[in-house]
Amino acid sequence: MVRVDDVYQKVLAIANKEQRGYITPQEFNLFADHAQRDIFRQYFYDLDQFERRNDSDIVELLEQKISIFQTAPIQVSHGYILPENTHQIDDVSVSYSGFGGIKNPVQRVNRKDVEGIQSGSLLRTHLTACYYTYGNQIYFVLPPNKTPTLYLNLIRKPVSPNWTYVISGESAMFDDLVPGFKNFELHGSEETLLVIKILQLAGINIKDPTLVQIASQEENKKIQQEKQ
Repeated sequence: MVRVDDVYQKVLAIANKEQRGYITPQEFNLFADHAQRDIFRQYFYDLDQFERRNDSDIVELLEQKISIFQTAPIQVSHGYILPENTHQIDDVSVSYSGFGGIKNPVQRVNRKDVEGIQSGSLLRTHLTACYYTYGNQIYFVLPPNKTPTLYLNLIRKPVSPNWTYVISGESAMFDDLVPGFKNFELHGSEETLLVIKILQLAGINIKDPTLVQIASQEENKKIQQEKQ
């Protein structure tokens, strides 16, 4: 978790240096949400890349960061509508009565393959075979005459951060008791990257190429350090 006020104060301190411009709370919250979503999506791209390189240390770190957003297993049925905050399905498992409650992974297939699986012999010869496909809903291809229990693990999207405040005089003063307050949900190590990305967005907004350049250089430096 990253404290939203810590990021806000650092962003203001840099952006206001030498009268570079003021970022309103409303602008900050928009930039903050964009930055958090951008970093979150990057996790999955990086995970794929580092798994290809067999870099176990980076893979472990990325999986740790992603685990913040993994939901508890939920029992589902055919046609289950995925929650709106779903980023992706993490895994699906199935158990059958009479098999000791053992959970087995369920394989994902493309929708175009479903008809072939249903009409073929696979489900008849493999009595516990089970498959799924999904869009906004999840659909299962189940063996005949079986009543499975199906479990779903999801990775949800991060909740938008919100720097809340009260007005004191002409200034906005941070107040985490205001309804709607929300810290960043990202791993604590992402604070610097959040500041950099928000500064990039703020620099574009206040048309300050120097600020954008500095922020971009710092981000590139941090990324290179992490990958060494």
